[in-house]
Amino acid sequence: MKIPIFTDEPGWQGAQLKQAFAGRGIETVFVSLQDCIIDLSQPVPQITIPGLDTLPKAAFVRGVAGGTMQQVITRLNVLHMLSRLGVRVYNHPQAIERTVDKAMTSFLLRMHGVATPATWVCESRAQIAAVRQMTGQQPLVLKPLFGSQGQGVRKLLADEPLPVPMQQYVDGVYYLQQFIETTDKPHDYRVFVVGGKAIAAMKRLGESWVNNVASGGRCESIQPDHQMQELALKAAQALDIDYCGVDVIQAADGSYQVLEVNSIPAWRGLQGVTDFNIAEVLADDFLHQSGIYGK
Repeated sequence: MKIPIFTDEPGWQGAQLKQAFAGRGIETVFVSLQDCIIDLSQPVPQITIPGLDTLPKAAFVRGVAGGTMQQVITRLNVLHMLSRLGVRVYNHPQAIERTVDKAMTSFLLRMHGVATPATWVCESRAQIAAVRQMTGQQPLVLKPLFGSQGQGVRKLLADEPLPVPMQQYVDGVYYLQQFIETTDKPHDYRVFVVGGKAIAAMKRLGESWVNNVASGGRCESIQPDHQMQELALKAAQALDIDYCGVDVIQAADGSYQVLEVNSIPAWRGLQGVTDFNIAEVLADDFLHQSGIYGK
């Protein structure tokens, strides 16, 4: 049996997954979604996946490359169509779409009663100026609507001007989130959820208030308490997702809030402070969810 792993940059995570699947007798092939062909010339639609002669029973998504809106929609359409043709896509495209869009993630967290910072999203500088006036001297966090690994994230102080609408990482939309103060050196937490279970967690400490590992954050192993685990699991349920990285912050008053949910999370930093193989857990859950074998 051959399984595609959709990614443009296999990297360390891809190599770990390939090894984990090989240990379970499953051959994998790395495939870029942009290389797939949607063939609608026959009565039954076909999706051609390089390296495979027939449609697989399941497919693992490790990355959806950026591009123009038409390119991204086409790549996501490949996943949607594969799902309609009976292929178990992990994570499924709806979950990827919900988490790539931070506004939709925040909306769904709120709709499902998951604690998350106050957030405002709009295109109008005047409306955002009114929000900032309403929040007074409280700093806010400006994030790109689509983005990851801390890129483009900045803290706005009360007297700091807004970026121009089309500046890089703003791209005409303002996504502002309440800044959460922590009790000691700036930090947050990443809880890794697989198949409805919080399998591992770490504390991330940055040199500044941005704690992402890709931005230089340092990782420490933690055993998440019941409250943190329940919040992360509730966030994963709100997004209806197979596996994800849930970013959690603890405010000075001790309460936890979910900052973001990542549907294609990196785990190299987490693996460095975890004593079991995360890729093997993902492979086992994938094979179980796909009905290829049971746990």
